[in-house]
Formats: sequence, structure tokens, C-alpha cells
Amino acid sequence: MRRTVVALLAGLAAMATTVPAGAADAQPDQARPNQVGALMRGMTLAEKVGQLFMTYGYGPTAGTVDARNQSEFGVDTPAQLVQKYHLGGVIYFAWSDNVQNPTQIAGLSNGLQQAALSSGAHIPLLISTDQEEGLVTRIGAPATTFPGSMALGATRSTADAEQAAAITGRELRAMGVNMNNAPDSDVNVNPANPVIGVRSFGADPTLVSNMVSAQVKGYQQSVVTTSKHFPGHGDAATDSHTGLPVIDHDKATWEKIDAPPFRAAIKAGVDVIMSAHIVFPKIDPSGDPSTLSPTVLTGMLRDELDYRGVVITDSLQMAGVRQKYSDAEIPVKALQAGADMLLMPQNVGTAVDAVINAVETGQLSEQRIDQSVARILAAKLRRGVLFNPFVNVDTVAKKVGTAPSLATAQRITDKSVTVLSNDGTLPLKAKSVLVTGWGVTTTQTLADALTAQGIPASKTATDYDAIVVTTNGAATDPAQRQRVRDLVATGKPVIAVGVGNPYDPGAIPEAHTWIDTYSYTAVSMRSLARVLAGVVGPRGKLPVDIPNSYSFGTGLTW
Repeated sequence: MRRTVVALLAGLAAMATTVPAGAADAQPDQARPNQVGALMRGMTLAEKVGQLFMTYGYGPTAGTVDARNQSEFGVDTPAQLVQKYHLGGVIYFAWSDNVQNPTQIAGLSNGLQQAALSSGAHIPLLISTDQEEGLVTRIGAPATTFPGSMALGATRSTADAEQAAAITGRELRAMGVNMNNAPDSDVNVNPANPVIGVRSFGADPTLVSNMVSAQVKGYQQSVVTTSKHFPGHGDAATDSHTGLPVIDHDKATWEKIDAPPFRAAIKAGVDVIMSAHIVFPKIDPSGDPSTLSPTVLTGMLRDELDYRGVVITDSLQMAGVRQKYSDAEIPVKALQAGADMLLMPQNVGTAVDAVINAVETGQLSEQRIDQSVARILAAKLRRGVLFNPFVNVDTVAKKVGTAPSLATAQRITDKSVTVLSNDGTLPLKAKSVLVTGWGVTTTQTLADALTAQGIPASKTATDYDAIVVTTNGAATDPAQRQRVRDLVATGKPVIAVGVGNPYDPGAIPEAHTWIDTYSYTAVSMRSLARVLAGVVGPRGKLPVDIPNSYSFGTGLTW
């Protein structure tokens, strides 16, 4: 069986520029154990361990020579990185020069898949990115972009959430990205959460669960899909990139608030669940982050929630997971806790050697490694990655950012704009508008969009009938709060718009017309302009509570 698979994959390698994306996405629907087992029987221990790792390489092509690859990995190119460690996956970022444009991304993906198939176990890669949309968007225009999870939560439409995910997943797959680290499945019940916020669909577990389920179904039409961050990052007051968040939820609170979206994701058949570097001391008093906790990953996720798919860690470079243990201990402890795939270790060579050494010394059994490899290969088989790893570079531009997809994104985003209060200024009847506030690009995009709707708007206007002021994080920024107050004091009609986390209106009650967009993306600013001009009516409903201000579900319509 292995020789048959290798021969098939070798044939696919020769067709790297002609095989269209998505042709085998739904075949086979279920991974058959005999196929996975046949592949594993021919793999060495090093090749199996390599399948457990996903990391980044520097460069826009698989053959790009970049000094950073040498300094971090001891190789010259991303292709050499894949081959040296028999990697199971790679992840794309802008800062690693991976995501310049759709055609380039497709070429990079094909080159990396060729490298994987040319060495070792001949197993295609999982190629992932974090395309949550909104705040976390790794691949921008000309790809179709959406306003993000909380904006979708404001629409209350699971159908729109599923369609947005389906479009995003389809475009990712066309570029050779066969795995998306989305949707965010955290319930953002802490307004001061520094790392989740608008990445969450909202503060209500039922709303978040419904949206998560819809997006899993949409993404998995095309790509391996990841629900994150288990057991729930929504009440964190610390950013796990820079510290170790401690969440005070007991088991009953976790069951009520944090668990439902993950249960929904599992019920929807999610391929992958990502662990969080957070501590729940009332659930696991060990002090270990959840990524390294058998109580969390095995006891709660595997045993209680009956999850049988892949568990991937969040980045192992984050401070939240590196406070107690060495970089050699962390990957071994993660596997002992129940993780399958290890994302972005601080030092890949150290991590790989540590896992191999742990098997050779009996800290980990090879059977335990086999369990994780089997889950990873099953996910690749289930989503068509094993038999359809390549994409057609020549046609990718015709599949990404199509006119119908862009129109759908605008239609969905129109429904997300949430008018919390209106002193009679809306819809705008002004003949000229001053646009000011947070974000140089944001305010210019909004001014251009308003002008396109027939309302002359400028960032430098000196003679104007109304003011639109954007805010982002004003709840913790005195300068932004004072700016809005000063504008209100002019006596001109002022429309204040929160373009980030939705909590700003509670911090500036002096403004009597407030709108939340949950996003400063161009598509959101165009939708905002359409609502301001009265081209479409506002339909969004607040998906969180704003302390001492507006309650969940607030949203004016006309």
C-alpha cells in the first residue's frame, strides 16, 4: 500500500502546476485506518516525530535563500527545512515573507509540497495560516476579506458565518493553504481581555457555539479546520504571548461559559483543536499551562468531551508556555499531556531531538507517537491533502477575490454595523463631513467611502456640518477620550465609531451617537459609510455587554 501511495504522490509531484485545487477535497470523506497504517509502517522514528512539528520558514519561495533560515534552523531555504526535519506542517506569516500575493503563495505551497514528497516518508504537508479574518488576517487583498468574528456575531446569522468561512476556506485552498487556524472559539466575557476581544464571536456561549459550528462546517468544505484556544481564553486578563494568564473559573463555570463552543465544534466534526497557554487553578492546581496539562488535554478534552481529532499546541515560542520548563522539556510534556502537533517550538532542532530522545529513553513510548501520527495523517487524508497537495498556479488569480465573493463579503459586513445610540444625526444629512480619530488608513478609507456615497468627506476639512470620529481602545487611552469630548464641545453633530473592541462607548458617554463596527478593515469602513449615508439600514446587534452602558442585543434599526 505504501509503495502505491508513494507512486501516486510522485505522479502528483510532476503535475504540480496543473492539478487544480479542491478536486479531491471531499474524497475520501472518512480516513480509513488501513490507509493510515500502511503509510506509518514504512516510516522511521525520525520521520514520525517530524510529522508532529509545524513551524515557519523564511522566504516567498521554497528555494529562497534567507540568512534567517540558517541562523534559526541551520539550513538555507524553506525546502531544506522541511526535508531536514521531515516536518508534518508549515505555517505562513507576513513577517516570514510568505504571503505577498495569491500567485506567489500558491508557488510557495507547491514548492514546499514538492520538498516534502521528495524526501523521507513522502508525506504531503499541512500548510496553515491564521486567517480568522478581521483583526487576525494573514492574507489580505486581493483575497476576499471579512470583518472578523465579533462582527459576524453582531449579524446573528449562522448562514452568513458559514458562507464567510466557505469563501475563506476555498480561497486558502486555491493558494495551497490546506489548513486554517480558525475559528476562534473563545467566549469573550472579559472586556479587558488583551488578546481575544473581537477575535471572539461574543460574550454569550450559545451565540459563540452556534457561530463556531457554522464556521467549522464552512471551512471544512475545503481545509483542515482548527477550533481554538482550549479550554477557553475568553476571560484572560493577560496576553499569553507575553505572560501566563490565570483564569479563575471553576469546573461548573467552565462547563457553563467556556466548554459549549468546543462541544459544538466537536459535534460539527472539527479536525483540530488548539490548546491555550493558560492556567485554570481551580480545575488543575499544578500550575502548568493547559498545553502541558494531562488534566486538561486528556482528562477534559479527550475523556470528558470525547474528542478524537488532532490536538495542536499554540505557538511554543509564547511566554505563557515557557515560564516553568526548558525548550527541550516543553515538547515532551505537551505530548505527555495529550497534544499531537507541536507548533513553532523555540528551537526546532532541540525540540525534535528531545522527543526522539524521550522515546529512546522510555519517557514516551513509540506507541504514543504513533497515536499522534495516525491522527495527523487521518486529518490529511480526510481533507484530501494526501492525494491532492498541489494547486494550479496559473489559475489561482481567477479563484481568489472574485467579484461574487467580494460582493458577498460586502453584503454580510453591511449587516454587522451596530448603531447603539442616535441623537437624530443618522442617517447623515450633512453636506460636508470631517472624518478624524484613530487610524490614518482607517479614517482615509472611511472618508473616501463616504464621498463615494455622495457625502463629501475629508480628514482636513475646515468647513463641515458633521464630524465622524473613530476610536480603538479608547477605554484605556485618555487621549482618545479627550479628543472625542473636545469634538462634542464644538457643538457640531458628532458620530463616534468604535472600530476595534466594542467597549469604547461605555468610556465616553459625552458622545450621544455611537456605532460599533468591531473592525477597521476596508470592507467594514465601506459598510459603515453605507449606513451613515442611509444606503442601508443598520442591522447589527451587540454581541457583548458594555459595562455600565449598553447591554447584549442592543442595536437600533430603521
